[in-house]
Amino acid sequence: MSITSIMIQIIVLVLLAPLIQGVIKNTKGRLQSRRGPGYFQPYFDFIKFLKKDHVVSPTVSWIFHFAPYIYFATAIGAAALVPTIFTNSGIQFDNLFILAYLFAVGRFFLAAASLDAGSSFGGMGGSREMFISVLVEPALMITIFTVAFNAHSTVLSTMASTAANTPISFSAILAAIAFMIITVAETGRIPVDNPDTHLELTMVHEGMVLEYSGRPVGLIFWASAIKQLVFILLMVNLFIPWNIPGFDAAPMSAVWMGIKVVAVAVALACIESSTNKIRLFRVPGLMVAAGCLSLLAIVAQ
Repeated sequence: MSITSIMIQIIVLVLLAPLIQGVIKNTKGRLQSRRGPGYFQPYFDFIKFLKKDHVVSPTVSWIFHFAPYIYFATAIGAAALVPTIFTNSGIQFDNLFILAYLFAVGRFFLAAASLDAGSSFGGMGGSREMFISVLVEPALMITIFTVAFNAHSTVLSTMASTAANTPISFSAILAAIAFMIITVAETGRIPVDNPDTHLELTMVHEGMVLEYSGRPVGLIFWASAIKQLVFILLMVNLFIPWNIPGFDAAPMSAVWMGIKVVAVAVALACIESSTNKIRLFRVPGLMVAAGCLSLLAIVAQ
């Protein structure tokens, strides 16, 4: 895999991430009997944020200033590693553990920045984010291990290639359900978090970024959209990679992948519109359910 193809993949994913966010928001609006924002509204929002100046408290340290850029950089790194139509099994640096470390580094700096500002809402959001991450990360690793055990490798492209050649099974269905639960938690969606609220009793991710404004908050929201797309692509390539006859060629394979990405985005919107925000102390039960489904998937292989 050449550097050129990696750069193309990064550019495509960075540019398409807001569109997937727009699909989710528009679908949510229609499911709630509203017109909802347009598919391209996130682009306009990001451009608006990038044009604005930002106000910074004089008491913050360098962590607060650099956290949005580190968070965005880790999202770019994840976009380079996730398997897509451009990847193949010839690369070896797209390792599962590197991807997990990238997510952890971005989360750590964003939570540290929320504490650095000294606001009560930021500290509350950061502590909640760390609480959820402690629960999500083990379940995430166990779920992806269901594919890694079958591929005998932790290289993401090898895992995607093996998953594509594996027929649909009961084990794969259990792992796909578990990863969908984890995707909801990692992307901060109902029932774990509510991305559209600023209520102090319910917000997690929004609480961490309340002290940001202008360009930094635009980078954070764009990075969150990229992270969301990365998880959807992991879902598509590792847990529902199955093709249909006639879609084996590269152009048609890309179209089929796009259809599956949109389908997963619509499924996330349906889950968010049909459930309620659960209490924070009920999140462990949800993650335990995902972990148990993953363990059953491993046993059923």
